[in-house]
Amino acid sequence: MIPALGSYSAPYKLGRPVIEPSRQKGAYDEISTDVPFVFYHNDKFWMMHVGFDGHGYQTALACADTPEGPFEDVCMILQRGEGNGWDTANAAGVWMLSTQELFATRTLKKWDGKYWLYYHSYPGEGYEEGAAAIGIAWCDKEDLSEWHRLPEPILTAPEEEAWDHGGLYKNCTVECGGKYYLFYNAKDKTYGGWKEQTGICVGDDPLHFTRLPDQPALPVGPSGSWDEIFASDPWVVYSLKDSCWVMYYYGYNGKKACDGIAFSRDLIHWEKAAEPQIVPGEPGSIDDRYAHKPAILWYKGVLYHYYCCVCADENAPMGERRTITVAASKPWDAL
Repeated sequence: MIPALGSYSAPYKLGRPVIEPSRQKGAYDEISTDVPFVFYHNDKFWMMHVGFDGHGYQTALACADTPEGPFEDVCMILQRGEGNGWDTANAAGVWMLSTQELFATRTLKKWDGKYWLYYHSYPGEGYEEGAAAIGIAWCDKEDLSEWHRLPEPILTAPEEEAWDHGGLYKNCTVECGGKYYLFYNAKDKTYGGWKEQTGICVGDDPLHFTRLPDQPALPVGPSGSWDEIFASDPWVVYSLKDSCWVMYYYGYNGKKACDGIAFSRDLIHWEKAAEPQIVPGEPGSIDDRYAHKPAILWYKGVLYHYYCCVCADENAPMGERRTITVAASKPWDAL
């Protein structure tokens, strides 16, 4: 059940970052910017993203007048030291409740009169230190400047050995038939040579979820495939055009990371397209190592595919330059 992929592809890369690390000592984004979530709100384009400063993830919002940015006017919304114990060391905001039709501009939607934001947090200080859990925060301000975290995580890694025993990463949440479906990727062990795969939880509201059986729903591919080690970072939307659900995700084979796509009629059973949609660029490009972690926005007939781009940089911290860029479904000189 793979529809024609042309409508879902964005082959024209912008070729430059739309937001990048500040390199300022002590800033939340001193080392890298990562994990975009893009939407339209109050007549501007907004990007929620996480920054890494060498100690952990923190979350900020930035704005732009056009989809290609640059995204500026940063407002910090989830900072270190503001949590409830389990999420004090860091907080990586990844998803907000929002409209889910692919071919319509994404805007936020409220539940119980509030906006809702999902994030994950690692228990220790450092780069993804320990088994992360998923939490949620709410905001009732239209400028999205003040978020209040619920005291406990809504989803934690199981204690027993399982495909998601090692910790939980990026999630997204959609609504269908009065139920909420939370997709998340997780690793099978906390340290060293893990696999990341994507599973599903379901709930009657956007705060309480139960894992479904027969997981993971989107497993890694067979040996030798482009997603044989990771099938991660789900971005789930609905295509009214083809009456199906669409999952953008990224795959990793130990060398390169790419963004791919899968399709479903029921949100439970998924069929992957054989080839990735966004792949690393030529040597020397901003994404010559990784082109991954999708965020999708439709605006005025154009599909924008945001992603985290990574290239080797011996002068950068950790030996790589990690920024966020975008590709479009139409050539940039025609937009």
